[in-house]
Amino acid sequence: MSSVQESNFTNPAQQVCDLLLNQRTSGGWWAGELSTSALSTATAVMALTLASESGPNADQRAKYQQLAAGGLRWLVHHQNEDGGWGDTVLSVSNISTTMLANAVFHRTGTREQYAETVIASERYIDLAGGVDAVIRRYGKDHTFSVPILTHCALAGTIRWQRVMPLPFELSCVPAKFYAAVKMPVVSYALPALIAIGQVVFKHQGHWNPLVRLIRRKSIKRSLKVLESIQPEHGGFLEATPLTSFVCMSLLGCELHEHPVTKRCLEFIVASVRADGSWPIDTNLTTWVTTLSVNALAATTQPGIPVTGGSSVDKNHIAHGVSANGGIEEFLCDDERDNIRRWLLDQQYKTIHPYTNSPPGGWSWTDLPGGVPDADDTPGAMLALMNLRPLGETYLPAEVSALENSAGWLLNLQNRDGGWPTFCRGWGTLPFDRSSNDLTAHVIRAFAMLIHRVPGVATKIVDRCNSGIASGIRFLQKTQAADGSWLPLWFGNQYNENDENPLYGTAKVVLALRDSGFEDSQLTVRGIQWLVQNQNDDGGWSGRKGLQSSTEETALAVEALAGLAAHDVNVATGAKWLEAQLQQGTVADPTPIGFYFAKLWYFERLYPIIFATAALRRCSQLKEIGRSPKDV
Repeated sequence: MSSVQESNFTNPAQQVCDLLLNQRTSGGWWAGELSTSALSTATAVMALTLASESGPNADQRAKYQQLAAGGLRWLVHHQNEDGGWGDTVLSVSNISTTMLANAVFHRTGTREQYAETVIASERYIDLAGGVDAVIRRYGKDHTFSVPILTHCALAGTIRWQRVMPLPFELSCVPAKFYAAVKMPVVSYALPALIAIGQVVFKHQGHWNPLVRLIRRKSIKRSLKVLESIQPEHGGFLEATPLTSFVCMSLLGCELHEHPVTKRCLEFIVASVRADGSWPIDTNLTTWVTTLSVNALAATTQPGIPVTGGSSVDKNHIAHGVSANGGIEEFLCDDERDNIRRWLLDQQYKTIHPYTNSPPGGWSWTDLPGGVPDADDTPGAMLALMNLRPLGETYLPAEVSALENSAGWLLNLQNRDGGWPTFCRGWGTLPFDRSSNDLTAHVIRAFAMLIHRVPGVATKIVDRCNSGIASGIRFLQKTQAADGSWLPLWFGNQYNENDENPLYGTAKVVLALRDSGFEDSQLTVRGIQWLVQNQNDDGGWSGRKGLQSSTEETALAVEALAGLAAHDVNVATGAKWLEAQLQQGTVADPTPIGFYFAKLWYFERLYPIIFATAALRRCSQLKEIGRSPKDV
């Protein structure tokens, strides 16, 4: 009997599944809660302060001042001991957030009131390297460095000459040419390019008369573009920082009455939390719902050859399904139907005005500020399939939605075989390039679509097989010499360069195993890296030697579960998770997520979801009545 069988997974798995199920909203899906952010709070305070300094409505100005004062108090109470601020309340200090926070005390005229806070933050900034450190942190990517420096210039803490100009006139070219003109910001930062570009131009001008003329002529037209891509409720990407950067820049251009400015302020006011702070984003509702569904299902598919055909190979599929079935153990027919309808409603049916994306994808949220992307879309595909028990008939609307999403993803695939987040061909900057974690997620969704959904058009099946093959070649090229893969949207704040090879490697290994590539050398090397980087306490972190976390341990356990040669590693990892359950710490989050370029966040549901996926997968192996050596 294997050590995995000897460990009593059933009870811990049921405990964590129940914990996850209890997190559902009244609508039946999951909403979660994103971390409060010092960075978001500082940028919101700056926008509100500028808005309160002018404007015809005295009551509104007083409201802005009141909210800004609350944000300042929150920042004072959440300063780190070293004088800096991190992106979240669990984050180590960094130069970017500290400069943003320090600046608002200057602009609000509260330096003397909060002298101790300001002095400590200035000491941190001096030691960290100030403006030069910000520029070094982001390199050629101006997506985040320019907004930070603009914020500080508006506060008067740095000179405008230190802020790099942005060519906002490029937003006036047709959207289909955006990739070709080599934007200096990533694809999702177009609002910042326009608004910040204009305020920098207002204060700097340009030495070249021709460029100066072009930019003057582009002001009104680019503002029209900005207005056309703003969501109806004002929040760009549902993100307080991006919305605040746009807002403060327009206010810096004296555009107090512009429709975009007004809607930005409405969003900022509506987004404040009861303690006076602001979150990094409104919510990840669609993302955490699909993650939750897939964690509860946790059906594995080892050994499926990806060779085509849209019929279900039940002999292969049965290898990974527990005796008690999948998600139907936890959600009744009506509950699954409700989530299914809700997910289908979230799929984009029209061209997205922000990224010019065609219909077919999903965003991370059900709110207007979301943008379809190549991580949420395969997640939604997997969830729709996992909501249907094996043998149950798919409705035509579901098959159509899955085909459309597969087509959307295939059209997004880059020439290098990998998948970018939002837009094909934007390969200049890191957060627009093809990424390992997204590519793995798409491969996993395509493999399940091919082998689990009858009736999918042969053309789509053939294209998915071709896409998988190209994706595998991409992963072969990007695998590190030690066997690991780096993810794009996740990191570890204690690791070198903030990297998290554990997340990337676990996600790729899981996708390769579930897609029929378990025995490939590619997968074997990734598995070896995971095993070699297990901590002595049985858990995992971004790499061996860093403090173990629920999220990272669960990812490794899920990726390794069922491998006979590594059942001891799985058992000790699962016991580590069980210990967190017993101690009541399994739900304690870790800031492993990136929002924008290295802007940290944590999500309250991540540890619960990831632990559910890991322990549920182990539980299924036990329920089938066989050792992982039999898989």
